[in-house]
Amino acid sequence: MTMFSADHPGVRQRAPVLRLLQPGDAQRWDAFVDTCPEATFFHRAGWQRVIERAYGHRTWFYYAERDGNIIGVLPLAEVRSRLFGHVLCSLPFCVRGGIATCDDTARAMLDAAAEVLARERRVGYLESRGGSARHQGDATWQSRDLYATFRKPLADDDETNLQAIPRKQRAVLRHGMASGLTAHTESQVERFFALYAASVHRLGTPVFPRRYFRLLKDVFGDACEIRTIVQQQQAVASLMSFYWRDEVLPYYFGALPAARACGASDYAYWSLMRAAVERGCGIFDFGRSKRGTGAFDYKKNWGFAPTPLQYEYKLINAAALPDNNPLNPKYRRFIAVWKKLPLPVANFLGPYLARSLG
Repeated sequence: MTMFSADHPGVRQRAPVLRLLQPGDAQRWDAFVDTCPEATFFHRAGWQRVIERAYGHRTWFYYAERDGNIIGVLPLAEVRSRLFGHVLCSLPFCVRGGIATCDDTARAMLDAAAEVLARERRVGYLESRGGSARHQGDATWQSRDLYATFRKPLADDDETNLQAIPRKQRAVLRHGMASGLTAHTESQVERFFALYAASVHRLGTPVFPRRYFRLLKDVFGDACEIRTIVQQQQAVASLMSFYWRDEVLPYYFGALPAARACGASDYAYWSLMRAAVERGCGIFDFGRSKRGTGAFDYKKNWGFAPTPLQYEYKLINAAALPDNNPLNPKYRRFIAVWKKLPLPVANFLGPYLARSLG
């Protein structure tokens, strides 16, 4: 079957073919993702291995192919939870996802495949974390504006980047720079995990399993960096970041309560900025934060302007979208109780709940 391409009127092209990612396709998949303008780090093929092995969730990584060339991808994973609902999502545990393509025919094919699969799996809803509303005008899709993302260009020299930080935050950072802190990159997740687990426990959030972080480091290699901040031989803060094209994305962070007094948290991000410039990065992606939270305000204090990060949803079998948000009053009691659990108990129970958070 042949057809006229909407992108190139008058040029006859073969219709794309829909396929599922197989182990031998990973290199081709990533080669496409590396060059597709809509793709992100969270479209990389390695996420299939991470999500399946860390959490046991079933995945479907669809791609559209024409004449032997991949022209569009859509990674999907199914998360089933009595507490948080049943969802087919692109992509859980990731801030971005959705369809990545520059071909309208491929986009329509991948969109249709996701809905067919969602109905076959009898999910409550289908979720696309594309970052912007790509189904505008389609009344069957809803969007929510809970999050913002914070991105900023990096200059080639430290002094320019330092001066770009607002004065008050720069003063806090200078305090950290004068506190005898040192940054160390690590190949193992142990020190990072200890700090991260303690941090999320203080927030009342179940911790992700240690094997999840080990898999991230193993699957993504040098593109996944662990940077630990040490003061007087004690690890006080640690940061797991992703490198992607010319961007760096600090993604998971943990610190001791004492980190505030010595400015270790601020120093961790500054140290990452400096390292990113040395690696040739031109963008610092501070990640997503919910509006009305301390993390949202903290990133603004660094001079980053928020950009709306819209996720889209299509109801399949659910009557309404669940409000899976820690700011939701119904979760406040759970959060308060979780904070009071002994840390070893929280670390044992947390992964069973965290697998459903996505």
